[in-house]
Amino acid sequence: MPRYIAVIRRVIPILVILACCALFLPLPFFSHPAVAHASSNGLGQKPYMGWSSWSLESTNYSGYNTPWLTADHVKSQADVLHQQLQSHGYQYINIDAGWWMDLNWKATFDGYGRPSPYPGRFPAGISDVANYVHNYGLKLGIYYVAGLDQSVYNQNSPIYGTSCHAQDIAIKPLQMTNGWRGNYAIDYSNSCAQAYINSIANQFASWGVDFLKLDGVTPGSGIYDLSTDNRPDVQAWSQALAQSGRPIWFELSWALDHRYISFWQQQANGWRIDTDVECYCGTLVTWDNSVKARFNDVVPWTQNAGPGGWNDLDSLDVGSGTLDGISQDERQSYMTLWAIEAAPLFSGDDLTKLDSSGLSLLTNDEVIAVDQSGHPARPLSQLNNQQVWYADNGDGTYTVALFNLDSGNATVTVNWSDLGISGAPTVRDLWSHTNLGTIADHFSASLNGHASRLLKVTPAGGNAGKIYEAEALANTLTGSASVVSCTACSGGQKIGNIGNGASLTFNNISVIASGTYPVNISYVDGDAGRSMQLSVNGGSATTQNFHGTNDNNWNAVQTTTILVNLNAGNNTLQFSSPSSGWSPDLDRLIVGSLIPTSYEAESAGNTLTGSASVVSCTVCSGGQKVGNIGNGASLTFNNVQASTTGRTALTIAYIDGDSGRSAQMSINGGSALTINFHGTNNNNWNTVQTLTMTISLNTGSNTIKLFSGSNWAPDIDRVTLGGNNTTEAEAAGNTLTGSASIVSCSACSGSQKVGNIGNGASLTFNQVLVSNTGSYTLSIQYIDGDSGRSAQLSVNGGAASTLTFHGTNDNNWNAVQTTSVVVNLNAGYNSIQFSSGSGWAPDIDCISIS
Repeated sequence: MPRYIAVIRRVIPILVILACCALFLPLPFFSHPAVAHASSNGLGQKPYMGWSSWSLESTNYSGYNTPWLTADHVKSQADVLHQQLQSHGYQYINIDAGWWMDLNWKATFDGYGRPSPYPGRFPAGISDVANYVHNYGLKLGIYYVAGLDQSVYNQNSPIYGTSCHAQDIAIKPLQMTNGWRGNYAIDYSNSCAQAYINSIANQFASWGVDFLKLDGVTPGSGIYDLSTDNRPDVQAWSQALAQSGRPIWFELSWALDHRYISFWQQQANGWRIDTDVECYCGTLVTWDNSVKARFNDVVPWTQNAGPGGWNDLDSLDVGSGTLDGISQDERQSYMTLWAIEAAPLFSGDDLTKLDSSGLSLLTNDEVIAVDQSGHPARPLSQLNNQQVWYADNGDGTYTVALFNLDSGNATVTVNWSDLGISGAPTVRDLWSHTNLGTIADHFSASLNGHASRLLKVTPAGGNAGKIYEAEALANTLTGSASVVSCTACSGGQKIGNIGNGASLTFNNISVIASGTYPVNISYVDGDAGRSMQLSVNGGSATTQNFHGTNDNNWNAVQTTTILVNLNAGNNTLQFSSPSSGWSPDLDRLIVGSLIPTSYEAESAGNTLTGSASVVSCTVCSGGQKVGNIGNGASLTFNNVQASTTGRTALTIAYIDGDSGRSAQMSINGGSALTINFHGTNNNNWNTVQTLTMTISLNTGSNTIKLFSGSNWAPDIDRVTLGGNNTTEAEAAGNTLTGSASIVSCSACSGSQKVGNIGNGASLTFNQVLVSNTGSYTLSIQYIDGDSGRSAQLSVNGGAASTLTFHGTNDNNWNAVQTTSVVVNLNAGYNSIQFSSGSGWAPDIDCISIS
């Protein structure tokens, strides 16, 4: 039940007068001058964290309800938040409805029609409480409602700083507004209307307010037909807060209409997507009233949250089991959903009565980090109550939540392939702070009713596909193509009605390197088998045929995989249908890892000169190699294809039974580059080794020539384009000084890392090989269980720069993270050194050049 009227309905039955308003006319949407929108006010870079008073004001639990709201009680909550929660990121103390109401819920206003704190609740005013929380380094929030209070209108209060009065700014004839139709609608074509809102905002700012929640906003708050429209109020408040001279977070409530999300995003830092979480009963919440529906209701909003504005799921009442009224499993699932949705985390509990379980939930820094990272999760499917939700964290890892929404025990399973993950990823349980190890194929959990698990999944060697939802806002829909609900689809939506000239274009298919990629298409086809046209980057369309279920079931997801040539950077994939006929509906794409392209040395298309010749080799691919290269003899790969001009990784498979030979490489007849190979030094010419470097190729056909003017080069098995130019920290060619040492690491590529770097110790990668001088992206896989360490990075002995790394702050030294930096490299071999003069640097797993 909504905040403002919920209590009035309990305390003042005379609200039945609202039922007398039989006719509600649509409100005009008046324009305003350009304003500094809340979404650009510098706030809201992360979801806010704190405490709010309404859950305690709304409950019938003994000792609470509306009389509970007083300055002393708010200060006591600030005391506990400062002592136990502030160090974990909780910052806001928010006073909700009632601060300007007497104990009979009658509003109090000053002589200018501005809400005034009721002395029986806040005897020293709101500024007294603001000063109190500010002394802790906390922030204070306050609450108000949309529209013009009826008593202010009836008293015809003068508007501060103007010659106008309250009755001058009301729409005539009078119209009731907000979600309870409890106030009069304001006429913002009168400049005094904005002046009135400004006067209240300036009053709040003068008190030291840092947050405003505007409640009862429509479209939303139970009214979605525009019979009352508070968008003009929202815009006026956004402008008022911007001119107040104080940064004030602007939050909108409640159950806003998703159709107007672009407007909410322009004006505010957050928006309630649902009704009140409170049960208005003998506890704070219940599972059925407070949590269950949000698993469905949040889905359409997941792509709308991000820095500047967040989806508000309402209070997080998990701190006190007895007061909350839900089980321990339900409390954990409650916070899990809030965290994976990057929702504001604000407790509604009496913080003076937190139990040990509640405190543990509210202060789990790994779970809080999921929330603060700002990547809202989506369900893989909502066909049943055993649900898997996932978020791509943007650093090569995934957050995965498993929920059993049934009341009885059930097993919930996530298949890694559904996330585009190949191989066996490393899995960590975030609630228990436990590394579960490397797990192949899938992960299953037997869960109690309403229970959950929360995992961080790190694919091995970056073997994770990138997921692109069909309904993503970045995509382009033409013609009849439209977003359609689909409970079996990831995110609960798909794009349907593609065909007869309509199309869907995925606009930002991003890959690091050019080449061939597997694209897994999730689609729905209840017909006998439809087809689509696929155009990549505006090129000629090819026909793709799909399997149909032929049962008119448009809620059964199938998958098919095709190979697509993509360019480095952003690509477009357009799905359409010929001028007549319909295509299948599309759920999502998963773009897998680059498929390396190999070229055999003994291929007939290559050129061999001098003594170079094809030789048998039982361990070589194809059973052959090219030997006797050198002393003027050469091997040239003549038809090395690249889909676009740019850089790619080149891996040379070779055999060197000597002590370590060298060769010259020339690409497309350019300057020769010397490459040094590692030899086995045992005269064994049947052992294949590899060397990886980064080269530059032109679009189309290229040549790669290997030769040696004097002396012999190694024998060559094949060359492969694609993959990563990766060097392990523990590689034999690297230099470790001081305490730096190789350490076991089950989550690391190669199961090892280099640790104990710092306090004078260093790690130097000595053989970073590229074919061309220029700027490259250096990706660093590292481990930092501290609060965030730093290291000095020096390239080729040059001046060192400081890199700051993200720490997990949990003393876990087996969780691999990735960061990237741009470095300038020379053609040939380069050195990259990590060090720290004082203090410790993170452990290093490997580096990659792209």
